[in-house]
Amino acid sequence: MIDKSNKFDVQEFSLNLMNNILLFRDELVHYSYNHSGYKAFSISDPKPRRIHKALVRDRLLHHAIYRILYPFFDRTFITDSYSCRIGKASYKALGRFRTFVYKVSENHKKTVWILKCDIRKFFDNIDHKILIDILNRYISDQDIIWLLENVIHSFSKTPGKGLPLGNLTSQLFVNIYMNEFDQFVKHGLKVKHYIRYADDFVILSQDKSWLDERLFKMGDFLQEKLKLDLHPDKISIRTISSGVDFLGWVHFPKHRVLRTSTRKRMIRRLAESSKPETLNSYLGLLKHGNTYKIRKSLKLKD
Repeated sequence: MIDKSNKFDVQEFSLNLMNNILLFRDELVHYSYNHSGYKAFSISDPKPRRIHKALVRDRLLHHAIYRILYPFFDRTFITDSYSCRIGKASYKALGRFRTFVYKVSENHKKTVWILKCDIRKFFDNIDHKILIDILNRYISDQDIIWLLENVIHSFSKTPGKGLPLGNLTSQLFVNIYMNEFDQFVKHGLKVKHYIRYADDFVILSQDKSWLDERLFKMGDFLQEKLKLDLHPDKISIRTISSGVDFLGWVHFPKHRVLRTSTRKRMIRRLAESSKPETLNSYLGLLKHGNTYKIRKSLKLKD
């Protein structure tokens, strides 16, 4: 975990910690709290993203909300939702994908078709009203709803839409939002082999036409119920034998290799930085696929 105690804004808040906390408490008790604005900055990880950072006191609130609500909502999520969940790291999704390939192919005897989709501008298009309506179905305490509305309405990409990349609460909110879709896919469409990681999801089947039918129904549900759209350029139905790109790896029936862009980015960053944490991070990544040649060329040892 990164030590943030040396950040200027954290130090400034800590200098008068007790008074700041008591003032914050009074604002919450008397309903005078208003979420502050954000400081925006850009990162490339790997694609350009706009991050919005809240003030320290607001971030403290985000952590408190997350700590209380996460355990409750996590129990409502499907098993195969993997993004921003405790014990659900990306490598777990990769393992689950491999298990599904094995099952659907009947031990590599049948052709496996994989539908892969991506939601267009995911965080930017989360509808505030729909999100709040979903939260109201689970939470009866209107004091909590008032607080959540305050956080949700503190940011918008367009009027009434968007969550900030940077808020811890945003990670929870998008999973709550997309749980509506997950439940529809699993129980409404009776899809057995489905995995979602944030705005990427895959469905595996022996029947390509069956996947075509589900794709149409899923697109309708996203538009009508959640006001989201599938990215038209990121929809594919391919056999596992031809290679399926998912979570940074290209998957084949019995092995996976790093996506070309992931490999190039890794080589560039290792050339730029010799820090142990950078090296260890990539060694951890490389353990999850067939990367002997890459490790050999970079002279990396486990």
